[in-house]
This record gives sequence, structure tokens and C-alpha cells, in this order.
Amino acid sequence: MMNVPRTLLLSSISLSLAAAIGCGGSISNSGGGGSGGDCPARTPVAGVSFTGKVLSGSLPVSGASVQLYAAGNAGNGSAPVALLTSSLTTAANGTFTVPSGYSCPSSQTPVYLLSKGGQAGTGPTIPSVWLMIALGPCGSLTAGSSLVMNEATSAAATWALASFMSSGGSIGANCTNTTGLDIAFITANDLVNPASGTSPGAGLPSTLAVSTKKLNTLANALASCTISSGGSNCSALFTAATSGSAAPTNTLDAALNIAHAPANNVAAIYALAAGSTAFTPALSAAPPDWMLHNTISGGGMASPASVSVAASGNVWVSSYFNTVSEFLPNGATALPSGIAGYGINQSYGMALDPQGNVWVANEQTNPNSGNGDVDELSSSGAALATGLTSGGVDFPIAVTADSNGDVWVVDYGDSKVSLFNRSAAALSPSSGWGGTSLAFPVALAVDANHNAWVANQAGVLPVTKILADGSQVTNYNCDCNGASGIATDQNGNVWIANYYGNSISEVTTGGTLVLDAATGGGVNHPQGIAVDGAGTVWIANYLGNSISEVKSASSAASGTFASPSTGFGTDAAILQPYSLAIDASGSVWVSNFGNNTLTQFIGIAAPVKTPLAGPPQQP
Repeated sequence: MMNVPRTLLLSSISLSLAAAIGCGGSISNSGGGGSGGDCPARTPVAGVSFTGKVLSGSLPVSGASVQLYAAGNAGNGSAPVALLTSSLTTAANGTFTVPSGYSCPSSQTPVYLLSKGGQAGTGPTIPSVWLMIALGPCGSLTAGSSLVMNEATSAAATWALASFMSSGGSIGANCTNTTGLDIAFITANDLVNPASGTSPGAGLPSTLAVSTKKLNTLANALASCTISSGGSNCSALFTAATSGSAAPTNTLDAALNIAHAPANNVAAIYALAAGSTAFTPALSAAPPDWMLHNTISGGGMASPASVSVAASGNVWVSSYFNTVSEFLPNGATALPSGIAGYGINQSYGMALDPQGNVWVANEQTNPNSGNGDVDELSSSGAALATGLTSGGVDFPIAVTADSNGDVWVVDYGDSKVSLFNRSAAALSPSSGWGGTSLAFPVALAVDANHNAWVANQAGVLPVTKILADGSQVTNYNCDCNGASGIATDQNGNVWIANYYGNSISEVTTGGTLVLDAATGGGVNHPQGIAVDGAGTVWIANYLGNSISEVKSASSAASGTFASPSTGFGTDAAILQPYSLAIDASGSVWVSNFGNNTLTQFIGIAAPVKTPLAGPPQQP
């Protein structure tokens, strides 16, 4: 078969946080990945002493109030815990010393510093200058280490932690999502080195490239508040960063507003940044949006297609050309050459089940021959079951997992679906399920009642619902044109990406058409589609080389596009984006079929419990 998406065939943990301050190590999964329940008991630990310096650009900030916080655990953006009995005040050269003896809630609790006000250089005191630095687990801080807090560390922390941050510099997460919060702190320190306050972070893996120029440009925009005479640019920054009717009153809230609405007032924010050279290298022209991204390469990726995220935060990718890859949350490869063999071949489809096992749909058994099969690998990449062809498997093109542990497979060859249980035994008959109702199926999703929803590229009624036991098959109209991707949301709605129609459709669980082939927002031959923890819909535009965002069903503007007319991320060097997945930190991971890379759009979505099995849930 040709090396192109199936949508075209119809018509033809070792993680480094910051070596200089010792914030490294593995992610704690204690309490992470679950939902509900009381927070587990924590064992307090004594904190160590370290020093720091507050700078605005290159100017020392004297007289600033500095406090060390432990992230809250009562929900996203919940109130943090102040760890110092009283705030510190920076000296004339911007320095401060955090004394030992403070008590952290636990050794694994992430901590951060927040600076408010002060006098930059010989200028006046500017109360609205707020700065931040994300450190990492309290127990990993190194006694006697030093750090720099400035606009670059503030931008890195704000974008990475945007899903967990509220106004006033509050950072917190549900205690059931410690993994997502830890990943966000790791991402912040990939973006910037806390020891120097410069981008990129220290000791990055060779597989990771960060958007340093864009980060520095954002830092320069924040610094415009202090480099202007008497802080005169602060009002311009706050106006440009206004979200809705509420204008920010400090630089940190301004940064958070920009991170949450990256398409707003891009030119005005860039104009403020262009007046500063404090952080270099920086952009030489305004970007299309203010999303930050990381680019991951290597790991054996070869025309990467499906992407899935494990409970640990590791990211799995299946490639058309015979490999399955795994990456750590910081972009390092867990498997330098990927996984080959086991019959892995032309693997468009892949999913992780609730146990973390990896299911791979191999469209053909061998290059250009055979009817394909399905493999099951363990979370460590070992073969559990290979060459599965029972249950009607015939040119399998996509796979998805259910919350009950079952795994559904789309069979493009005979227009059927197959179903396996967690033991890899076929639950569907040898002829598969679907009868004559499916027509070139290419994708499927599972709802909360364990029913499968199938996207068909052809047929008069191109969305098909198959009951969990295969006993009933119903087709619905969606005004689709080349349905290529499908996803279910928390309210039982089904979202469809229409490849040839350059549009998005939505139907209810009863099959009623709600969103009729909506266009705009940069949707351009959409291939993959995913829903985040808040019900917001994200789309990978295969020919648009961008991603699009549709507001959730619970939004007052449900079904409208939040992305610009070109989509988001057109400066991220994505090429033929095929699939996307959302992790527990709120990052959106996109596989780039055309250039063998993986793109992480940092902190732009609402966190999702991983691995995804059925409709998305909040972690």
C-alpha cells in the first residue's frame, strides 16, 4: 500500500528538571492518573536553604517580595501553601536567600517561587511586576544551589503550568493528578534553565528542540513593563493581554491571559517585545500565535501516525514504516530505535488499554501483501499477543480501547469492525460486526456505554453506531464528506472530522445532528480529532499543517472555533499532522506524518486522564 493516510486512498524515567538546582528525577505516580477519592496522607519534609536573584531583563530587582510556595492539591488553580513564615525582600542587587527549616507537605510536592513588585535597576518601584520560577519536587532541591528568576522563567512556568494556574500566581492540581502537575514542572524546566534564567533548559535530550526564540520574545514582552520609563508600557501590555472584560493588573496574570488566548492581539504583544533586547535570540517578526511548542525527533519514527499517552505520561507513537516508538515526557526516547518485528507493518492505528498495554493495527501482514493483523505489546514493549487475525480482522486501520478493557478495531478491507477482550480473545465473529452498514471505515471511538462509533469515508449516512455486543448497527447523517476522525465527549456527543469537506460535525448520542459540517478555524483536510478534559475539541489538519480548536458543548459558544483562520501552530514546523493526543498536563501531542517528528503544544488543553479509554475524563 502507498505511504499516505487512508483518507487519501479512497480517492486514490530519567528526567532532568534542572541539574544546577537538583530538581531532577522520576515522576511520582502517587495518587496520579485516578479520579475521585480522598487525597492520600503526605509526610512533611524539611526544606533546604538556597539562594536566588530576581532580574527584570538584565536589571536587578531590589525591594521585591519573594515567597516560596507548595502547589495546592484541591483542584486546578487551587490555593498554594506559603512555605516561609514571612516573605523575603530582595537586596539592591536582586539577591535573596531562602533559609532552611521550612516544612514542605511532602518530598514530592512541587514548589515554586513568586516575586512581587520591586525596583528594576535605578527605576521607580513598579508593584505590577510579578515574576515566577517553577522549581520541582521539594525533596529534590539542593542545599546551597542558586537560581535566577526573570521574565523567561515566568513565561516558561506560565505556559507549562497554564492548565494548573489561576490569577495571582496560584498553582494547584487535584491530588489525583500529581503526574500531570509533575510533567508540567518538567516541561517548564525543559524550556528554561533555572540556574541561569535562560532558554533552553539544561541537559536536554538530543531528541528535543524547544521554541527558544518564541519564549524569549514573550519574555521581552513582559519585560517591556519595566524597561519603559516609569513602567509606562505596563498599561499597554495589560490592554493587549486583556481576556474578556477583565484586564490583568500584573505581569504574571498578563502572561497567563496570553497563554490561555494565544491568538489574541498577537501583533500588539509582539510590538511590545520588539522594543526590548533583554532576551535573545528572539523572533524577528510577529508569530501567527503565542503557543509554545517542543519538537521531538528520533526514536525510530518513520511516517508517524497514531499517538497515545500512558498513565506515566510517556508518549507512544505508531509509524507507517514498521516501528512503534516511546518517549518520556521530557522528549527523551525510551527506545532509541523503536520497536520493530512482531509483524509491525504499515501501522496507522494504535491505542493503549487501561492496563497500559499497547495495541497496534498492522494494515498489511507484510509490505504489500497479506490482510493485516493486530499486535498487543506490554507497557515495556514486550510481545503479549501477535498476529491476531480472528474476529474479522481484515486490513485493520484503526484501534481504540474501552474503559472495560476491550479493544475495538476498524477493518478497512471488508468494512467491518472487530472486538477483542483484554486477553486478546476475539469477541466478534469471524465475519466481524457491521453487516453492510459500514463503507470504507477509517476511525472509531467508544462512548460511556461501551458502544462503538465509526467514521465511514463513504456512504449516505457516514456515522455508524454499533452496540457493545454487536447486536444493533445504526447509521446516522452528519453531513460529512470523507469522515476521517471521530471522538466522543463527556456529554455523549460524537465529533467527526471531515477530510474532504474541510469541516467538523457533531451528533448526539441519539444521532441528532447538532453541528452541521462547520467550517473555519483553519480546518483544512482534518485527519485526527480529540477531546480534552473540559470538552474542548482539537483537530489535526493534515494539509493545513496546523491544529484547530472548537469550543466545548458546555461552552456558551459551543461549536465555534477558537483557533484563527489559519489554525494554530503554523510556525511549529508540523507537516501532515495525522493524529493527536492530550496528556495529563494539558499538552497536545501531534504526530507529523510528513517529517518524522512529534510536536508538543504546551499546556493549551484541559488535562485528560491517561491512557484514554472511552470518553475523556479529568484526571
